Amino acid sequence: MKRTALPSVIIALCSYLLIVAHAQPTNAPGAPGDKATWTNGNKQGIGTSATPASRVWFSLGDGVLTEAYYPMVDRANLRLLEFIVTDGRGFFERESTDTDHRVEPIARDVLAFRQTNTSRSGRYQIVRETFTDPDHQTIVVRVRFEPRQGPLNLYLYVDPAVDNSGLHDTADVSTEALVASQGNVFMAVGSSVLFGEKTCGFVGASDGVSDLRATGRLGGRFSRASDGNVAEVAEVKQAPNGPTDFTVAIGFGSSADGAIDEVRQTLARAPDTIQQAYAKGWRDYVATLEPVDAAYADEYAMSAMVLRAHEDKTFRGAIIASLTIPWGDDADAGEGTVGGYHLVWARDLYEVATAFIAMGDRAAAERALDYLFRVQQKPDGSFPQNSWLDGRPYWGSLQLDEVSYPIVLAQQLGRTDAATWRDHIRPAAEFVVAHGPATPQERWEEEGGYSPSTIAAELAGLVCAAAIAEQNHDADAAARYRKTADAWLQQLEGWTVTRTGPHSPQPYFIRIAQHGRPDAGEPIDINNGGGVHDERAVVDAGFLELVRLGIRPPAYPLIVRSLPVVDRAIKIETPNGPGWYRYNFDGYGEKADGRGWIETGIGRLWPLLTGERGEYELARGGDARPYLDTMQKFANEGRMIPEQVWDRAESPKPHLRFGEGTGSATPLAWSHAQFIRLALAVKKGRVVVTPELVRAYFQRSR
Repeated sequence: MKRTALPSVIIALCSYLLIVAHAQPTNAPGAPGDKATWTNGNKQGIGTSATPASRVWFSLGDGVLTEAYYPMVDRANLRLLEFIVTDGRGFFERESTDTDHRVEPIARDVLAFRQTNTSRSGRYQIVRETFTDPDHQTIVVRVRFEPRQGPLNLYLYVDPAVDNSGLHDTADVSTEALVASQGNVFMAVGSSVLFGEKTCGFVGASDGVSDLRATGRLGGRFSRASDGNVAEVAEVKQAPNGPTDFTVAIGFGSSADGAIDEVRQTLARAPDTIQQAYAKGWRDYVATLEPVDAAYADEYAMSAMVLRAHEDKTFRGAIIASLTIPWGDDADAGEGTVGGYHLVWARDLYEVATAFIAMGDRAAAERALDYLFRVQQKPDGSFPQNSWLDGRPYWGSLQLDEVSYPIVLAQQLGRTDAATWRDHIRPAAEFVVAHGPATPQERWEEEGGYSPSTIAAELAGLVCAAAIAEQNHDADAAARYRKTADAWLQQLEGWTVTRTGPHSPQPYFIRIAQHGRPDAGEPIDINNGGGVHDERAVVDAGFLELVRLGIRPPAYPLIVRSLPVVDRAIKIETPNGPGWYRYNFDGYGEKADGRGWIETGIGRLWPLLTGERGEYELARGGDARPYLDTMQKFANEGRMIPEQVWDRAESPKPHLRFGEGTGSATPLAWSHAQFIRLALAVKKGRVVVTPELVRAYFQRSR
């Protein structure tokens, strides 16, 4: 039979149908996917460029890249970026869970880290170095993948959480990059070697992981997943023989094209060139710092870089508490309302600013004070309990130490001009006079009443405000502030010292007296799940602020008598040295079974309190080095000092080890600030942050 040619239109139609039949489906099923969470708060490293132009930050945990931040340090955009390894015949491992992790700073004066992840099966090793591109909105991960047993397939897994939310993201893998977006924030992930097969979908439903686990290859592939908890997977093409060296770039922008362009520009440059520029910025900074003893120089340099890295680059001077969400793997990342520790507390900012002053970075302390006064301070002179970077209050309470510390900082920085006095110092001081000495919350935030630590801050703030008032020819205000401070100090012990408490027949300071009646035995409800107790039984070391701020001498009898009470109630000797709880009955920490704090838990040891005790020991003429040594030992492999460390030899989970960081906030800026201050105090032989004006005033008053 004679064959007749098919009309061209039919050929075209058949070709189109063939393409459609083999095309990658567009929309992934299974929305919205599993519940979105963040990752554990125990980070082994953080980073950002030392330059303000690059507005990206990263954190590292469990051997991989965890949260990434853009365009401000309070906006997380990523949950996890890791590798998956298969062999196509049933072998499946995830980098975060199936390898042994080692982390180390690349250099003592560079805020960059090398992570070495060795498969427990012995089949491969992954080495990654992470930093950022100082000229672009890009995180850079240099990777070496080394197969050790048989051919293996390598896949990149990306779990976005764009614009501080992991629920309403959209993923798109139709270009050479893996793109995720929410609102006007876009993230793109690209590689210096070609991606092979790739897909995106909804976590736990269609993200490709189940295919890789079952078959070692991607089965159903999708180019787009809209409005949910999404993830992306891409095959990384390997070198034919030996290890594969490549670079992953994570870029950000206000459009997909913008984010992809950031990735392209970073990948177009030699990674050595980018890394050297990044390193130079941090080396130049560390070189400007006041030196400390050699035994502490590495941790001191890291602590200084950690503090600078927590400063935002849009709202200059805004330094968040930590680039973490404590126990984030239990925290809902759905609606973008979780602040975690990506917030600014005026008290933490004061602690950090005093460390900056001590180590010679006065400009950073000046920026912090500018932020406090120009962004955070309210019209009535007070400060929010904490806030987003733009000054919007997050939690709604009031802590009067946070109103007082900015006054002290202003005096220490010499900010006594007429405008600062009129617009900031006077309103804050008047607020303290009108609302103190009792505070709605003290420094541990759960309780209100008469607190030794808060009153110490108020006294220092009022004395500093009086001196600034005099410089601005307001003698009446100066006299009023001093009179108030003198009266409050005279009544301090009547408000905060019990003579009938269960810990000692001798008088001692308690943590807080709700109504200024410390012998009444009133029940106090620990508002973090710690239970209800006689307030005379609840103690902390907050009274040491009286010494640090120069209000009482270290040999003051009540302070000396209170220290053994504190040590019996809240001190623990760990393998790394002594640690202290915030107070007994604290409920803010891991639960007994090791799960993270959610409304209830058990408070653990706080390294910064070891540093505060070291300052006291130095003030009384003792040896502070053992306390500084302990703080240094509390740091993890990446030299990150935690908020809390585990407090017992028994552990319900492998990652909770006696004297090492828990799943709380690591690094905590306040912890690093305390290490810096104590290291410099040991070097100089004196407590470096005591306001001399306050010390001199109360010394005259004795």
